[in-house]
Amino acid sequence: MVDIDIQPNILIVDDDEDILEMLRLTFQKENFTNLTLCTNAEDALDLVKKYSFDLILLDVMLPGKSGFEILPSVRDASDAPVFFLTAKDTDFNKLTGFAFGADDYITKPFNPLEIVARAKAILKRTIYTKPKKHEQDEGIDFGYFKVNKKAAELIVEGETRECSAQLYQLLVFFCENSGRVLTKDQIYEQVWGSKGNFIDDNTIIVHIHKLRDKIEPNPSKPIFLKTVRGLGYKMVKAECTIN
Repeated sequence: MVDIDIQPNILIVDDDEDILEMLRLTFQKENFTNLTLCTNAEDALDLVKKYSFDLILLDVMLPGKSGFEILPSVRDASDAPVFFLTAKDTDFNKLTGFAFGADDYITKPFNPLEIVARAKAILKRTIYTKPKKHEQDEGIDFGYFKVNKKAAELIVEGETRECSAQLYQLLVFFCENSGRVLTKDQIYEQVWGSKGNFIDDNTIIVHIHKLRDKIEPNPSKPIFLKTVRGLGYKMVKAECTIN
């Protein structure tokens, strides 16, 4: 049974409503209650961008774009494990699915109990190994600085530092995606709500400088907020020896 204190959010995407209903009933019988069902690629992408999921079951053959086509965008928005569901059972298609970055590839027809078993196995290595929610309420700890999400505060060496709403939103976005390279367009869309071509390129540079002034021991030599040349920026956890 599922640990009710760590109830995972699962997105199931398939254009066959009978399959959706079969999976919904099977997961619910196994005590999974946070299920979101979707029948097309466009809605799936919108959901992944708006909400946090712990597991995504993604049909390959969808109306419009295929599961293969949207997986890169899904990966940009979420680090949740992705299982492909498909009637394409050739070795080539399976290898293609894994090449696109799927965590599992399940061919139709399938036993829904097998999918639940595989879901439990991967969730044990992801969500169930994370601290429970009440243990995360204080926020994100980078050692030298902390982000208290509950109080919407940046704390550097034990002292609270003021941040504008936009700068704080940028900080949280970087911290929640620690270790991932974030492109200019991803940052603009998340923080300013628009694509990069609608905003002066200098805007993001100015805000990165301001953020480094807040969180870096030496803003001219950043150890947390790194520039990845030609790609974007990345927040990393680092050892800080500044007293």
